[in-house]
This record gives sequence, C-alpha cells and structure tokens, in this order.
Amino acid sequence: MSDSRGRVVLITGASSGIGQACAELLGASGHTVYGTSRRPSPDGAHHKMLEMDVTQDDSVQRAVEAVLAAEGRIDVVVNNAGFVMAGAVEDVSIDEARRQLDTNFFGVMRVCKAVLPSMRAQQSGLLVNISSLGGAAGLPFQGLYSASKFALEGLTESLRQEVAPFGIEATLVQPGDVRTRVRENRVKASQSGPGSAYREAFMKVLQAVEVEEGEGIAPEAVARKVLALTEKRGVRVRYTVGHLSQRAALMAKTLLPSRTFEQMVMSIYGLTRR
Repeated sequence: MSDSRGRVVLITGASSGIGQACAELLGASGHTVYGTSRRPSPDGAHHKMLEMDVTQDDSVQRAVEAVLAAEGRIDVVVNNAGFVMAGAVEDVSIDEARRQLDTNFFGVMRVCKAVLPSMRAQQSGLLVNISSLGGAAGLPFQGLYSASKFALEGLTESLRQEVAPFGIEATLVQPGDVRTRVRENRVKASQSGPGSAYREAFMKVLQAVEVEEGEGIAPEAVARKVLALTEKRGVRVRYTVGHLSQRAALMAKTLLPSRTFEQMVMSIYGLTRR
C-alpha cells in the first residue's frame, strides 16, 4: 500500500454516526476523505460528500468513478452504510428481509466490486467493513440484522484471501453498542405491532436494547480504530470495539456450552424458556 499518510479514503454512510465520525477524524488526520450518503449533507471541514445509494449499482459506480477521476486512486474504503431491522423472524416479511440484506450485505459487495479493479491495478488497498458484535452472536428480535452481519463476516473472510495476492487487505470492525441515531433510524417489522404473538417480549427486549445503546461508546471511539487500521500494515481479520463487558460476553460464546451461552443472552433481555 502507498505511504500511510495522505491516503484517499471513501466512506459510505458518512452523514451521521460512525461514518461521519470516521470522515471527520480521518480528514483531520491528513487523509483525503470522501463521504457518501443517499442524501449527502454539506461538505465537512476536512472531507467532501458525494451521493451514493449502496442498493443501486449505477449510484455506487458513479460515486467511485467521481473519486477516481478527482484523485486517480482509492486507497481505503470504509463500508459503513447500513440500518437495523427489528422484529421477530416470523414477523419480518421477505421483502423487509431483502431490504435489510440489500443494504447491509449486498451494499458492501457492490462497493467492493466497484473499487477492486482500481485497487488491483495499483496493487494496494484496504477494505474496512463495519460489522457488529451482532455479527458474531445472534440477538433476539434482531435476527435479520444479525444475519446481514454474519453474512458480511463470511464474505470478508473469503475476500481477504482472494485479494491478498494483489497487495489488497480486508478487515472487519465489530462495534458493540454505539451512541448514534440508531434508535431513530431503526426499522420495525411491519407485523410487529399489537397483533403479534411476540409483541410483549419484543417490546421488553427493545426497551433493554435502547438503554444499552444510550450507554454505548461514542462513535469517535470506532473512528479511532478505523484511523489506526488505515495507517497500519498487516491487518487482522477482525477487531472489536466497545465496552469491555460486551466484548467479554462475546468471548463467552467460544468458552461456554452453546445452550448455556444462549440462556445467558436470553436472561440479559429478560427472556425465559417454558
């Protein structure tokens, strides 16, 4: 990869939250940063904003081509765009499930496919895919969100092996709860209303989730990790970022019997077996 300073960075979902924090920090640290959003906000003090809808092939291609035309290269991509679908698996329609995967999984794939030809040509590049601790452990009433992140984890593991011979690296960042606008942007399954058999449990879990989100880390903490990876050679497969308690709970998945771990997660959210 080129010198670690002054890299050209493309960040999806940069109008708020983790993406915006990454754009501001990386731009202020001397990198040339382009953020993207479906409805881009004005340029920041240290980064430019472009329109990109990660669910549309032509929109992704236009934004990537615009950066390449302006800078001649893209050194780092931070795939951050995404949203959370909440609701029982039974209550999520197939169309809603497709929408979740189209953004969180296929959106990342579209961006990777658009930037990889130029990265292969320059024989360098870094793909930072923002996953989640929910991509390592399934969480109740976030099944489709977890599914999208589990898929992203598998894709990235395979991708990094395929692109390594071209001098390209890929890695995953798994944040725990982060204080962003996720509560306002969360999409609830259309069938999760009062008529749902899961309604009482869903609302109990959702209340607990929102408390945890409010006590989560600042998005700048994730941005600092992304900055460190941007300026690092030889990245690992994945990095976790978040409160120690959440990271430790995830480690328990590898140490405890599966049913014991599952019961621990259920108890955190007030769920019990019959």
